Amino acid sequence: MGNVFGRKSRPSRVTEQDKAILQLKQQRDKLKQYQKRISVQLEKERLLAKQLLKDGKKQKALLLLKKKRYQDQLLDKTENQISNLERMVQDIEFMQIEMKVIEGLKVGNDCLKSMHEIMSIEDVERILDETQESIEYQRQIDELLAGALTQEDDDAVLAELEAITQGEDVALPEVPTEPIPEVPEAATAEPDRREAKNKPDREMLAA
Repeated sequence: MGNVFGRKSRPSRVTEQDKAILQLKQQRDKLKQYQKRISVQLEKERLLAKQLLKDGKKQKALLLLKKKRYQDQLLDKTENQISNLERMVQDIEFMQIEMKVIEGLKVGNDCLKSMHEIMSIEDVERILDETQESIEYQRQIDELLAGALTQEDDDAVLAELEAITQGEDVALPEVPTEPIPEVPEAATAEPDRREAKNKPDREMLAA
């Protein structure tokens, strides 16, 4: 229970600018309601003045039209006030957008500063120099490898590349189609007899 009643309320996200915009819009809406009510009343008075003229009550119709003229002036002032309120609301809303843009620029500027602190111009120059050295070293290796091949090797590589490009296989030596001649049995038996003859001599030398 103590935690429930002792819980801190979250800070409101409604800013003073939001409150000001809300009040201005409420005043604008009230003026629009007044403007609508006056417009309806003026239309009724115009019709009433027209009826009075028909009834021959010219003086009353004249007084009514004077009152209507005064209310017309109030209606014009109301319209100007509504325009001023709407313009002020737009100015505040646009100012809020500008403030958010400035805050975003500030965050981006701080981020760039921190990145510049991590990597200075000297570090960038060093990395570029090391990269250039690695490229130069690899170029020297490529030149050495290229120099190790003869003109004949280069021609063979180019021929193989052309054959692959054209979808053909590289020409290989033809496999002989004639049968291999058989070795006579006497020729194969002679090495076996020679091996058997030399075996006792090797055993005596080993003893």
